[in-house]
Amino acid sequence: MEKVWLKHYPEGVPHEINPDQYPSLVALLEESFTKYAERPAFKFMGKTLTYAQLDEYSRIFAAYLQSLGLSQGDRVAIMMPNVPQYPIVVAAILRAGYVIVNVNPLYTARELEHQLKDSGARAIVIIENFARTLQECLAKTPVQHVVLAAMGDLLGFPKGALVNYVVRKVKKLVPAFDLPGAVRFNDAIAKGRSLTLRKPDIKPSDIAVLQYTGGTTGVSKGAVLLHRNIIANVLQSEAWNGPALKKIPPGEQTVTVCALPLYHIFAFTVNMMLSMRMGGCNILIPNPRDIPAVLKELSQHKFHSFPAVNTLFNALANHPDFDKVDWSSLKLSVGGGMAVQSATAKLWLQKTGCPICEGYGLSETSPSASCNPTDSTEFTGTIGLPLPSTEFKLLDDEGNEVPIGTPGEIAIRGPQVMAGYWQRPDETAKVMTPDGFFRTGDIGTVDERGYFKIVDRKKDMILVSGFNVYPNEVEDVVAQMDGVLEVAAVGVPDEKSGEAVKLVIVKKNPALTEADVRAYCEQNLTGYKRPKVIEFRSELPKTPVGKILRRELRDKK
Repeated sequence: MEKVWLKHYPEGVPHEINPDQYPSLVALLEESFTKYAERPAFKFMGKTLTYAQLDEYSRIFAAYLQSLGLSQGDRVAIMMPNVPQYPIVVAAILRAGYVIVNVNPLYTARELEHQLKDSGARAIVIIENFARTLQECLAKTPVQHVVLAAMGDLLGFPKGALVNYVVRKVKKLVPAFDLPGAVRFNDAIAKGRSLTLRKPDIKPSDIAVLQYTGGTTGVSKGAVLLHRNIIANVLQSEAWNGPALKKIPPGEQTVTVCALPLYHIFAFTVNMMLSMRMGGCNILIPNPRDIPAVLKELSQHKFHSFPAVNTLFNALANHPDFDKVDWSSLKLSVGGGMAVQSATAKLWLQKTGCPICEGYGLSETSPSASCNPTDSTEFTGTIGLPLPSTEFKLLDDEGNEVPIGTPGEIAIRGPQVMAGYWQRPDETAKVMTPDGFFRTGDIGTVDERGYFKIVDRKKDMILVSGFNVYPNEVEDVVAQMDGVLEVAAVGVPDEKSGEAVKLVIVKKNPALTEADVRAYCEQNLTGYKRPKVIEFRSELPKTPVGKILRRELRDKK
């Protein structure tokens, strides 16, 4: 389709970015280390890590990694929550010439084994809380070197020792483990101080990250993200966020809340990499599920930007301690990872004065592909416009473009699109078109202004007597009902209609009944979209990032 969306870009946002502005992510990072040396880069538990310290620690750790005898292009896994060691290790792996493999710390031994084997990782940096998981599968993986981090490593004495004592002995968050030969993070740093980093020659086409995805759709695959892919996405996001960030008073450092886990590509690029490019500071939140702790931490800071998922925005806005935080400096709330519900967006705007700009992307697109204008004053219910240098089109099952107003599979082309799936040419061929578009598996529509809207995942669509029912629509309607905290809609087998809609609801008001929900749906949804089955639960199954796992709800009829 013609790029109609360009006519609706906010003033000052370029149509194109230059993904070749830097030869590698290392060049981007090292520029910031020098330019912003004295500024805080990360804040964690009252401790600040400056750009100069990040430069020094990552250079030392990179030299240590090289001393292990790894070859350029070898994969190094990171399995940690949001702690200061994360950005240090990321910068170190890249500076040493290796490839980052981001690992979800909540993985089971089976899932971890798959990812370490599939990626061929030769080393892993893991926080001790999850060392037991590694112990269970280590012998079956190619990993030869283990570096063990602890929560208090970089907090200094006596605070670090106290934090480690509480984590290990009081909260008992570190199950007993046995990993002979593992090296403590601080010992690796001590050893690395006497070593010299050899600077590898890194090209834009070299792999920077293997980002695993698709665990909810079968076997987990590594999206191959090149240095150029992530540089492009950082520059696209920076250009797009410009209108909102211009509202920050001149001379004030941009501060971003990092509550999304850094192993997730959304936080990896939009929190960590983008902040470092702009000389901003991230407030690291190690456990976003502990809402009181998140709000307590935020009450101690002034911040401007908050990328999050719908479930986190919703949980925060509904918490009694919400007003203990000063939200007045917030200029940018970016919603991604899952659909933002209008009820959540309305409440967030009412409570913070800052609208949620919903964006869209995938691990395969590094991740950002589209977003609502960041000078928006209201929630649009769309995923916005394609970012600079990005093209979208909607395809039918045969790969032909569909006309405006007709639902089709969203396909994306741009410098942020992955090089393919790691060692899976067959899977890559399924999703890449001959002209370089990535088929997302998401069904969308587009209006005449170029605003795209997701109507659903191909596989989540419910077929009721031949009618397509999109769970997002049903969820969005029911989420606006008084007394509903969270809701998910899935399809269940039905003798009459093939499939029927099942609703799973978490109540905000205990008095809410099935009859109330049915009456509300009768008023707001056409017959075939109404739930046949309604179930109340105390919580919905979610990924660690907060995405609702519809698959689990479908499997447990």
